[in-house]
Amino acid sequence: MTTTEQKSSSKLSLPALTAMVVGSMVGAGVFTLPQRLASETGVLGAVIAWVVAGAGMLMLAFVFQALAVRKPHLDNGVYVYARTGFGVYPGFLSAFGFWASACAGNTFYWVLITSTLKPLVPAFGDGDTIWAVLVSSVFVWGFYLLIMRGVKEAAGINAIVTAAKVIPLLLFVVVVIFAFKPDVFLANITGGYDSGGENLFEQVRGTMLVTVFVFLGIEGASVYSRFAKKRADVGRATVLGFLSVLALFATISIISYGILPKEQLGELRQPSVGSVLESAVGPWGAWFISAGLIVSVLGAFLAWSLMAAEVLFAAAKDKDMPKFLAKSTPKDVPGNALLLSTLLIQALLVIVLFADGALDFMLDLTASLALMPFALAAGYALKIALTRDGYAGLPDRTRIRDLVVAAIAVVYTLFLIWAAGLQLLLLSCVLLAPATLLYGFARREQRGRLFTTPGWIVFILVAVGAIVGIIGLITGFVSI
Repeated sequence: MTTTEQKSSSKLSLPALTAMVVGSMVGAGVFTLPQRLASETGVLGAVIAWVVAGAGMLMLAFVFQALAVRKPHLDNGVYVYARTGFGVYPGFLSAFGFWASACAGNTFYWVLITSTLKPLVPAFGDGDTIWAVLVSSVFVWGFYLLIMRGVKEAAGINAIVTAAKVIPLLLFVVVVIFAFKPDVFLANITGGYDSGGENLFEQVRGTMLVTVFVFLGIEGASVYSRFAKKRADVGRATVLGFLSVLALFATISIISYGILPKEQLGELRQPSVGSVLESAVGPWGAWFISAGLIVSVLGAFLAWSLMAAEVLFAAAKDKDMPKFLAKSTPKDVPGNALLLSTLLIQALLVIVLFADGALDFMLDLTASLALMPFALAAGYALKIALTRDGYAGLPDRTRIRDLVVAAIAVVYTLFLIWAAGLQLLLLSCVLLAPATLLYGFARREQRGRLFTTPGWIVFILVAVGAIVGIIGLITGFVSI
């Protein structure tokens, strides 16, 4: 087989790209939805939350679709859009933030897997014991070896896993519909805002981070654009995958209000989808969902590991990360980038041993770190629509449509940053500021200018946020 034929055979089709998007989003998050939403709001708030999140994330999906078409030469969406649109340092922060978010998400996955197995292995505790961390570490390094065999092989496994893990969720929907109690559902409508509880706006705001978390992976096809057989498939896969997943997530969370009162839903043990099904059909429901969760999380871990390594690899190829991260194996695997990702996951697993509420903290931190890359990508789409960059020869209505979509996406991502709260913003700065040393090392390798004027402004803002965050941790204003 010739080199050209080998490259062609390694390309991903539309179904494979769509499976990457679905596989990236349908992970641990969906299995936590009933408890996380019920702890914040009732039926009405949940419906509003999904409308807001669905509309906002759909705009982001359209942003990635438009950027894939308008800028087909940009091969790694999340990172390169920020770099091209706003400069080297903001691009670096976008790359590092997305990478750190993926690694934190993968750590969350293993904490949830081991805590799910607690009934079988009590030594696992809530996923934060030494035995849980040791077992998780073995599997983390096992996946590292699997991915090192080649991206195509790993992507193929992910497609199979994506098909397998949707079955328990679909069964959940069918069973819960038959067990649905209209009186319980109606009692859960308001979420308590009509009886002295939080107002509806605050209820919806409290759901925003979990809705971001479950949709992480919407950029999956864009990240893998260099492996697509057809460039147009990148945008199609993003939108198809998103719409499928939105319908599934909204259905699972809302019909759960017809099984248990809101107060009981909000106190369920995770994975709460299993606990809801157990309430409907007995103990076998919890075990069945737990098995589905483990399959689902393993597939999502695989997809996220691939995406995280690709971001570091692309940043290094653009000379914004140290050049050792730009090395790939003969099977086109970014080996050093994958190794660094695995090392960070391992470090975070160790930190889990000393953290309180590690599961919720990792979920919120994962979502928070992803917000800046999304905001910068939306900002770049808005910029090229305003400047008509990439719209030569196209009807003006196309540009106006993309302009409106990008503007809505920018507003939505800024709203999410505000909804996440000051503490998570400061903690993100605490992580991002030291990473600038990695950026400085890469700039030194290239003998390039460290910062432009906008770069200095961004760095000062991040550094001030990190200092305030560290002071907050010391004084107790910021907590983990």
